[in-house]
Amino acid sequence: MHWKERLEALEQAAKDVVFGARTVGRVAIQTKMTSHVRWAGLEAAAREVLRGGKATPPLLFHFMAHNDPDTVGLVGLHALPSGRLVEERAYSFSEMNERVTRIAAGLAERGVRPGDRIALMIKNRPEFVLLQIAAGKLGCGAVSCSYRSTPSELEYVVTHSGARALIFDADVAEVARVVAPKLARVEDRLFSVGGAVEPFATLEALVASAKGAPPKGGEEPAVVMYTSGTTGKPKGAVRQFARGLTAAALAFIGETPMEVGEVHLAVCPLYHATAFGFITMSYIVNSTVIVLREFRPESFLEAIERYRVTTTAVVPTMLHRIVELGEEKIRRYDTSSLKAIFTGGAALSIPLANEVLRLFGDKLFNFYGATETGVVTLAKPADMRAAPGTIGRVIPGAEVRLYDEAGRICGPGEVGELYARSGQLFSGYHDDDAGTQEARREGFFSVGDLARRDERGYFFLEGRKRDMIISGGVNVYPAEVEATLHEHPAVADVAIVGVPDEAWGERVRAFVVLKEGASAEAKELDAYCRARLSGAKVPREFVFLPSLPRNPTGKVLKRELRSMAV
Repeated sequence: MHWKERLEALEQAAKDVVFGARTVGRVAIQTKMTSHVRWAGLEAAAREVLRGGKATPPLLFHFMAHNDPDTVGLVGLHALPSGRLVEERAYSFSEMNERVTRIAAGLAERGVRPGDRIALMIKNRPEFVLLQIAAGKLGCGAVSCSYRSTPSELEYVVTHSGARALIFDADVAEVARVVAPKLARVEDRLFSVGGAVEPFATLEALVASAKGAPPKGGEEPAVVMYTSGTTGKPKGAVRQFARGLTAAALAFIGETPMEVGEVHLAVCPLYHATAFGFITMSYIVNSTVIVLREFRPESFLEAIERYRVTTTAVVPTMLHRIVELGEEKIRRYDTSSLKAIFTGGAALSIPLANEVLRLFGDKLFNFYGATETGVVTLAKPADMRAAPGTIGRVIPGAEVRLYDEAGRICGPGEVGELYARSGQLFSGYHDDDAGTQEARREGFFSVGDLARRDERGYFFLEGRKRDMIISGGVNVYPAEVEATLHEHPAVADVAIVGVPDEAWGERVRAFVVLKEGASAEAKELDAYCRARLSGAKVPREFVFLPSLPRNPTGKVLKRELRSMAV
C-alpha cells in the first residue's frame, strides 16, 4: 500500500473512532439506554470480555441475560387457517442465552468448529434467531437460505458456502432429503426444526444431548446472505461484526423514534437482510422481538394490537396487501402503539406511501439499502411529504456517491449509479473476489441501482442500471414512467421494461395491474402518459396482468416480464 493510501486509511480510522464515540453517547441518551443498564449486566459482559468474548451479538445476549433476565426477548407466532394467532413459544432473555449456549455446545460436539459455516433453511421461527446467535458464539458464519429453495438451489448455496451443517424446517423436509446425499461436507450434521423428519436428528435432540459449554470462538463471527440471483447464480454476501457496525446501526437508530424496551414485529423472511437488520437493531435497544411465521394482513394487524408493537419492517408489497383490506377493516384493530413502520427492499410508490400515512399517521419510514451496503438513506414521514417518492437523505456516518458512465461524480438532478460506504458495508462476496472488485469504486460499493439527488439532498431511485432503456438514443428510466402510471386512479401496480425494437433499439413496454373493480384501456393510459411524459418515455405497448411476478422480498422479476410472449 502506498504511503498516501496508508495515511488516508489512518485518517479514516480516526474519524470512525470519533464518530463511533459521539454516536454511542448521543444515541444512548436519546433511546434511554443509559437509564436501563444495570450493574449485573455490565459485570457479566465485562467477565465475558476478559474470558475472550468479542463485541458481537452473542455478547449482547449474554449482557441482556444478566441485565434483564426475566424480560421476554423472543416470541414465535403462527396463524391458523382460520386466521387466529397462536403463540408457539416465548423466551426470556435468560432462556435465550441458555438455549443459544446449548445449541452452540451441541454443534461443537458434532464436529462444528470456529470458522465453519452453518446453513439455515428455516421459516420465520424463533429458532432461526437463536441459531444465528449460536453460530456467532462458536465463531461460525450463519448462511441464510430461502426456505423456498429448490433442491438444486439449496445444493448450490450449501456447497458454495462450504457449510458443515444444515438445519432445515420440517415443512420443507423433502428438499433436504433430496439434497442430503450430495452434501459431503455436511455428513450427519442435518437437523430438523418444527418436527421430526426421518432419518435426521431434531434440533431439540441436539440441545438435549449437549454437555458442558461450547469452545470460545477463535474466528470473527459472520452472517452470509445469498442474493436473490436475478442475474445468474446468487452471490454470498459476507457480513462480519466489525467495530464500525455497531456505530452504524446506532446512527440509524438515532434517526428514528426507537427506544429501549419496546416491541418489534418481524414479518419479512428472516433469511433476508431487512428482517435480520431490524431484529439486530431492536436487540441493541433491548426490545422484545415477535416473529410471525407467515404474513397475512389481518394477522399482522392482530399481532400489533395484542402485543402493543412499536416498530415493524415490511416490504411495499406487504403494505399494499394491508391497504387492500380497506379502511373499515384496518380500523377494527388498535394500532396506536406503532411508532415506526420501516419499508424498503423495493420501490415504494407515492400513492401507496400517501395512503399508509393517511391510515396510520406519520409513522412510515422509507429506507434504501442492500444486503451488501446496509441501510444508507432514510426518508422520514416529513421527508416523504416534502419530497414525494424520495428514499431520503444519507444517514449519519454513511456516504453516497452517484457516478455517471464516464466515472464522473454527478451533480444535483443528474442520474448516476449509486455507490455507498458505511460501517455496515459487507466484507465481500464469498469466493468471488472478481465480483467484489467489479462492484467497488474508491472504497464505495454498488449493487447496480440508478438514482439522482436534488439540491436539498434528497435521493430518488430511477431503477436498475441493467433495466435502463435506451430508445432512439434517449435514456429512459423505468422508475419515472412507473411513478407516472401509479398516479392513474385505475392502476394498482405497474412495471416498465425495454424490449428489442428494430427501429429504436428498444421500446418501452408497460405491464399493468388494475385495481379491483377498476377499468382502463391502453388508449386511455397512452393519453395519460403523453400528457405527462416526453415521447421516448411513453410506453408503446400496455400489457394487462392480474399480478406482477415478484420474488419473496417484493422485487419485480423483470427478467420474466421481458421473456413473456405478448
